Amino acid sequence: MLSRVAESVFWMARYMERTNGLLRVLRTNYIASQDDVTNFNWRTTLQTYGYLKSEEIEGIQFDSRKVLQYVMLDRDNDASLINNITRARENARSVQDHITKEMWQALNGYYHLIREKEIEWLIKNGDPVSALDLLLKQALFLHGTIDETMARDEAYNYLNVGRYIERGIISIDVLIIRLNEIGLHLSQSEETPLWRYLLYSLSGYELYLKNNKGLLRADLVIKQILHNPYFVHSISYCIHRTLRYFQRLQRESTPENFQKVEFLLGKTQNELKYSSQDFTNEASVKNILLTTRKDIVATTQALNQYYFGI
Repeated sequence: MLSRVAESVFWMARYMERTNGLLRVLRTNYIASQDDVTNFNWRTTLQTYGYLKSEEIEGIQFDSRKVLQYVMLDRDNDASLINNITRARENARSVQDHITKEMWQALNGYYHLIREKEIEWLIKNGDPVSALDLLLKQALFLHGTIDETMARDEAYNYLNVGRYIERGIISIDVLIIRLNEIGLHLSQSEETPLWRYLLYSLSGYELYLKNNKGLLRADLVIKQILHNPYFVHSISYCIHRTLRYFQRLQRESTPENFQKVEFLLGKTQNELKYSSQDFTNEASVKNILLTTRKDIVATTQALNQYYFGI
């Protein structure tokens, strides 16, 4: 496979996963804003998924509809939902010989859906949750189409390497955002709805309830997001899956390039596995998150250098 094709498949998957993560965060935050009608602040969302100046953020940070319009539909916002879907489609268009017709149609449908007037009207004047649900359903349809139609070949492996790298970064970023928002000591037993919203945004609330009884404890929530091997959005799960799909590329790789990237992924996996287990220490948790994120970014840089020729 040409390095250009591999890079396009890799980034197509990253943009799709980034879109899905953003949809879940926006849906959770909008519902949270309805629970906290007077005070919900979208500042961290705007800072993470936009490029507005401080005074511009202050102007809309309490206006849910304007925030959704900016983060979902604004073409001038490089990190907006519509730009992510457009980039995923552009990458898919350039590699149509390496993906299935069904996948291309599902992704193309995703692109046309977010451009529909109904979606824009729901965000501006109707029920934004209905618009978010329509897009999330299309995302699930796309993922199901990929799993049911794509051959388990080189393109599928690059696609999954991109998907799980992006998912791991999203889980780290969402947890860091919540830790900054909460601003309390993790050792305190006080329960805050923000932990529930955090788990909702990562689709992990039901799994938490299944494994734990009583209050939502900060240390248990963080442990699940960092290490639970059965939680598909845990950082450990994402790194394990990335390594698994990368190792399937060994036959098509040169030994030197394969060993360099595999070493970085193995190092990231082991450092997370054997990091501090004190989930009540804020500094320790943030250090683990930032170190792991740095290691994942180093892996993507190695992929760029040794596999994509960038």
